[in-house]
Amino acid sequence: MKRRTLLTAGAGTLVALGAGLTIGRPDPKTGLLPGAAFAQEADAATASEIMEMTKGAPEATVEVIEYASFTCPHCATFHANQYKQLQTNYIDTGKIKFVYREIYFDRPGLWASMIARCPGTPEFFFGFADILYEKQRDWLASGDPQTIIGELRTLAKTAGLDDAALDECLSNAAEAEALYTWYQENAEQDGIDSTPSFVIDGTKYSNMNYEDFSEILDDKIGS
Repeated sequence: MKRRTLLTAGAGTLVALGAGLTIGRPDPKTGLLPGAAFAQEADAATASEIMEMTKGAPEATVEVIEYASFTCPHCATFHANQYKQLQTNYIDTGKIKFVYREIYFDRPGLWASMIARCPGTPEFFFGFADILYEKQRDWLASGDPQTIIGELRTLAKTAGLDDAALDECLSNAAEAEALYTWYQENAEQDGIDSTPSFVIDGTKYSNMNYEDFSEILDDKIGS
């Protein structure tokens, strides 16, 4: 099964990518919005402060970590199919602890992540993630950054965020840099080089069908 290969960029570059094109145009030299430059100088967030987005039973003996990108088509396919079955049979039943960790290939993926994390709750994050994957082709269709950010803002408003909250979240360069550092540390630690990838109780797996996923989980839950 074809998977998307992981790309990397410098932290400063990704901060600029994440902060730009939200309200007006970014500075041509830094790539940052005026508000983003201030945010970068303010109390900086750190990777250790990034919230892990989890579902299922915190005390479950089996932990599944998904590494995915909101702009990855194979991730969208996974969430439309295998993930729904996993949620019904393993996450909602409390058999596993499920952790979602973002990978950043591009600007839109980081913007989507920053919006999903804006309220700071797993409930909003996972609900908005469902929308992002379901509508992925639509909000990415233009390929134009200004149009994409507009589409993301529209989706966010339908999910309950307003312009003030979106402006604040999307111009937070310190948060963008912390997210980038967090993603790099996680990907390096778990040897992630493509998406979607999974770490099940410390062992890395590539994308797989539901039957294979279920067999692995049943074996670990039963052991």
